[in-house]
Amino acid sequence: MEKALTKVGTFWVSKRAKEELSHITQDLSSLSNTVEEKAKLILSKLKGKPLKALPGLLREYNIPPGLFPRNITCYEFDESRSKLIVYLPSPCEVSFKDSSVVRYATRVKGTLSRGKLSVIDGMKTKVLVWVKVTGVAVESYKSDKLWFTAGVKVSRPKDAYEMPRDAIRVEQF
Repeated sequence: MEKALTKVGTFWVSKRAKEELSHITQDLSSLSNTVEEKAKLILSKLKGKPLKALPGLLREYNIPPGLFPRNITCYEFDESRSKLIVYLPSPCEVSFKDSSVVRYATRVKGTLSRGKLSVIDGMKTKVLVWVKVTGVAVESYKSDKLWFTAGVKVSRPKDAYEMPRDAIRVEQF
């Protein structure tokens, strides 16, 4: 009986240790990615490549400049890969003049191309319930509609997103 209990105890301790190591590995990986991203940002600043304001960059790509809130911490844009990362001080949400609401994580990633922000991670919108936004697009330069892909395509008036707005902090993304 004692041997059986010893084996069960050893198995349980071993399993628990593996779980803890897995959590530690995930935490270290996350920390490493954050440090790498910040190092890239500092390096680009040291190289003397001035970043234009985010609204200006969005306007250049025919995306309404108010898509992101006014209080972003900073952003990174890798032109060669078209990768945009926007950092915010905390999870937040913005109510727009068309009564739509968009919620942002502390880091929003996406692929920026002419008239489109796709493969988005870190943005939700309320369509009866909170739904993850995977894409935002403008059909053409003269179009007055902005299309959000959040499970389904939802059109919203483009002019509601023309001015960056202040965000309200939320507890959870």
